[in-house]
Amino acid sequence: MPKLGMEPIRRDALVKATIAEIGAAGTLSVTVSQIARRAGVSSALAHHYFGGKEQIFEAAMRYTLGVYSAEVRGALAMAKDHRSRVEAIVRASFSPRNFRRETVAAWMNFYVLAQVSDEARRLLTIYQRRLRSNLAHDLRPLVGPRARSAADRIAALIDGVYLQQSLGRAAPNGQQAVVDVLGYLDLELAKGLS
Repeated sequence: MPKLGMEPIRRDALVKATIAEIGAAGTLSVTVSQIARRAGVSSALAHHYFGGKEQIFEAAMRYTLGVYSAEVRGALAMAKDHRSRVEAIVRASFSPRNFRRETVAAWMNFYVLAQVSDEARRLLTIYQRRLRSNLAHDLRPLVGPRARSAADRIAALIDGVYLQQSLGRAAPNGQQAVVDVLGYLDLELAKGLS
């Protein structure tokens, strides 16, 4: 008989184990048994909670997006002006919690999953729209009508840094990533309103 109140704890452990397994393997070819073993539960219990491997991956994706979203909201709440709000989004994108080896690997594999999973595609679409919308909102007073295209380029740079990191062997360097993306922001701002 399962212990009452254990389901949320086990679900959380399975989601975190999924991210860790994808990070270790660098691919979605991990098994439910590997995930369950890392989480300290049986594969039958993992199937009971989620239904299957794709649903576990989607839960891990929702978790990762939730962590990112919470960091962005917290950073935005502390920002004082439009430029600092754009910087806050960039810094949250490369925070130690979001820009570590296993999370980078999970993000890249979520993009792969989105090619075959409608739910994963929906989640990535929501993430991309919110990122671009948040950037464009605060770029508009800074660069005028170029805000939407500047937001697209900055969002593409953020994704590009993740892609580049997924191919490298070195530990993720969030501080350098922030410097690089904010350097591009400076170039956009130097063009002024136009």
